[in-house]
Amino acid sequence: MIFNSLNFFVFLPVVFLGYWLLFKNKRKSQNIFILIASYFFYGIWDWRFLFLIMASTIVDFIVGQRIYDSDQQKHKKKWLWISILFNISLLGFFKYYNFFIDSWVDFTSILGYQIGSSWTLQIILPVGISFYTFQTMSYSLDIYYKRLVPTKDFIAFSAFVSFFPQLVAGPIERASNLLSQITNTRKFDYTQCTDGMKLIVWGLFKKVVIADAIAPIVDDVFANYMDYPASTLLLGICLFSFQVYSDFSGYSDIAIGTAKLFGIELMSNFKFPNFSRNVAEYWQRWHVSLSTWFRHYVYIPLGGSRVSTMKSIRNISIIFLVSGFWHGANWTFIVWGAIHALFYIPVFLMGRNRIYMNTVVAQNSWLPSIKEVLQIMLTFSLVTFSRIFFRSESITDAFNFIKQLCTNFRFEMYEHPLGYRMIDYFILLGLFTIYEFIIRKDERSPFKFKSKYIRFLMYTIVILAMLLFYDDRIDRSFIYFQF
Repeated sequence: MIFNSLNFFVFLPVVFLGYWLLFKNKRKSQNIFILIASYFFYGIWDWRFLFLIMASTIVDFIVGQRIYDSDQQKHKKKWLWISILFNISLLGFFKYYNFFIDSWVDFTSILGYQIGSSWTLQIILPVGISFYTFQTMSYSLDIYYKRLVPTKDFIAFSAFVSFFPQLVAGPIERASNLLSQITNTRKFDYTQCTDGMKLIVWGLFKKVVIADAIAPIVDDVFANYMDYPASTLLLGICLFSFQVYSDFSGYSDIAIGTAKLFGIELMSNFKFPNFSRNVAEYWQRWHVSLSTWFRHYVYIPLGGSRVSTMKSIRNISIIFLVSGFWHGANWTFIVWGAIHALFYIPVFLMGRNRIYMNTVVAQNSWLPSIKEVLQIMLTFSLVTFSRIFFRSESITDAFNFIKQLCTNFRFEMYEHPLGYRMIDYFILLGLFTIYEFIIRKDERSPFKFKSKYIRFLMYTIVILAMLLFYDDRIDRSFIYFQF
């Protein structure tokens, strides 16, 4: 079930009404109900993969208690490794098995041995496995590092692992935030619910009007890049940056908004990354839940930046390579991660990786300075270039795309594959960027205006735009479902 489907718009009101009308102020009943709803939500895709979620839930629930009860450090470490190896094994088999087999076959063929590809399997990637395995591992890790006391409420823990608003594509929550809310009594809050509905509407706008509308253009450019000049390829990669941002941040907005309807506050996952002034700030604003996960559980344990410069560079490289590999079983993602490491390391060496912590572009002004505009343009260009590898099917395609971009210096007007006017898209993206700049100080309040008339106008524009741009010929699935 996906957020932008008719099924979800039937499912959500039913669950919402049952949650508050039938089980109001009954925490245990609410948790059982939300657990059943979450399993149903996920089982619509493939009920068989529910057993993977259940297995990960059971293992980490037991492991967490064993780590906490163990008197000796070696026993705590043993149980922690059980959690890590179990979850990584699940992720490794379903997501990376064929990648390793294919890579081994390619390597041996270079050495002159032909072993064939009979070891590859027809494995279906379970939706959301990269997200919920990291979430359950964080629970065991937090107990091991004495940041958390394990819960004895198995139903609450199961609801934490499978909470449907963020089950499929995050945010990747830590137990200290999400589980602590699930184990406490929740009361209906009208303002929280209306704020949630506003985020849902805004997230759907970004998905339907921005991401889905430009998806056919991006698909066409990347599928036929050898037939297009540099001007079209440049258009394609720029539009892909808008597409992947609007698609993923739109999902996160809907997830956060949906959670609010049930009295739950999820962490912000996107903080207007397109206005970042360097790559370090970009990674503080893009996919925040994953970035913080790697920082807390990989980067800091490796020593972070409190070690020698060379070791810090090593740690940064590891983080970006692992982050790239997390995104998919393809060398393109690893190269994408390596490129971001190369972009980040000079910023780190110049000591500029923490100068834009919790700041906003042109904080005390309506307009950014010329310096800020140039910084934003440079950062956007670097990030967009890296996405050639993120979007390409293979390393060969990525390098051929770059070669075509750098050699075929022709300009020609691009014709939309579905016959629409391109000028409409340029106007749309321009207005979208301006609007996001206006609301940039609060990513959780997209319609926060003092005037009720302005709010009503924005609601009307957003809803009409969704009706106008909706096209049933376009694939409506979310990009990050494949991760």
